[in-house]
Amino acid sequence: MNNSVAPPIYAQIAFDIASRIARGELKENSKISGRSLMSSEYGVSPETIRRSLRLLSDMDIVLVQPNSGAIILSKENANKYMEKFNRGKTYRELKHELKDLIKQRDEINDRILNMIDKMFSLNEKSKEIEAINQYEIKIPKNSFIINKTITDTKFWQNTGATIVGIRRGEQIFLSPGPYAIFEEEDSIIIIGDVASYRRVEEFIKDFHV
Repeated sequence: MNNSVAPPIYAQIAFDIASRIARGELKENSKISGRSLMSSEYGVSPETIRRSLRLLSDMDIVLVQPNSGAIILSKENANKYMEKFNRGKTYRELKHELKDLIKQRDEINDRILNMIDKMFSLNEKSKEIEAINQYEIKIPKNSFIINKTITDTKFWQNTGATIVGIRRGEQIFLSPGPYAIFEEEDSIIIIGDVASYRRVEEFIKDFHV
């Protein structure tokens, strides 16, 4: 990996997990904790953990078990992965870099929220512009968008609405990226006008495959 460009968070987490396997901290044939525990440990979303595990699965280091974490397959492959992608950084350096990236993410989220607040404030002061509001819409059961990414659904192209967050249980994932996956029971938080809200309602209740 290039020392001058920080790799994405999911790749850093994959590298850290591989290093733990290579050191013997995580044993072959043992099970890695489920996504909820891992997301709490690393301070990222379950989707980021899934991408990390998929990367390790592609290298035959782990076997991903849907909704049940992963089984460690090969310490040897973990060593090969580290030899191929080793950036010459210690675990402490990687952890520090990860914290910096998480801090940057939080700062961006704060900027987005501040911008939304300013938009609402400007909207209230002007009667000449079309009303812009925030809406939260529950994804219907069996909606075709479940288990698909935002990109896969062409959400903005089909609705004209901007997604600012996804509510999953008690968590809200702000400014989800294009590869964020819609899950059953999620609620989508958007900003837009009434027409956008209605288009989203019609779009996500479509049950076609």
